[in-house]
Amino acid sequence: MGNIKHFTNGLLKENPTFVFVLGACPTLAVTTSGINGLGMGAATTFVLVFSNIIIALLKSYIPNKVRIAAFIVVIATFVTIVDLVMKAFTPDLYKSLGIFIPLIVVNCIILGRAEAFAQKNRIWPSLLDGLGMGIGFTLAITMLASIREILGNGSIFNFRLVGENASTILVFILPPGAFITYGLLIAVFNRVKTKLNV
Repeated sequence: MGNIKHFTNGLLKENPTFVFVLGACPTLAVTTSGINGLGMGAATTFVLVFSNIIIALLKSYIPNKVRIAAFIVVIATFVTIVDLVMKAFTPDLYKSLGIFIPLIVVNCIILGRAEAFAQKNRIWPSLLDGLGMGIGFTLAITMLASIREILGNGSIFNFRLVGENASTILVFILPPGAFITYGLLIAVFNRVKTKLNV
């Protein structure tokens, strides 16, 4: 039961995007389309899961004085893997996400989970925590990106929902639209949490 809780915490109770408001920079910057949100979420989830596993595995061997530096080296290794794989296999998405792929290294979600969870727990709970937080982050930014794409561009995952000449609300694919949508989603999310008593 405890293991399941490690996984589900990231989805609702401790959602990194809507509850802790971590990783707000990529959340606001890359969510102009559903594909961008999904791609960024998948990349972050990969880094979260594998850095949590390695940190949980090596925690006893990492001196306390260099703990944060060691965590960043582990995280940077997996970010480099993601960066190279995306560049090779999904060049359009890679180009669209740009600098935000390398910046996963300093994403507060990943370093926060390494510090708060992985260094204090065994491998299996750390894996579940990373997976839950990653999926929670992915769902949140994909939802945000999809809403912005629908309202601002009239499409979803680049599939047109309205005619080419139809009017859309341009502000939603601009930076102010990111803040407006994010704020409204946080409000809805908190309302749902209150209703569910989570």
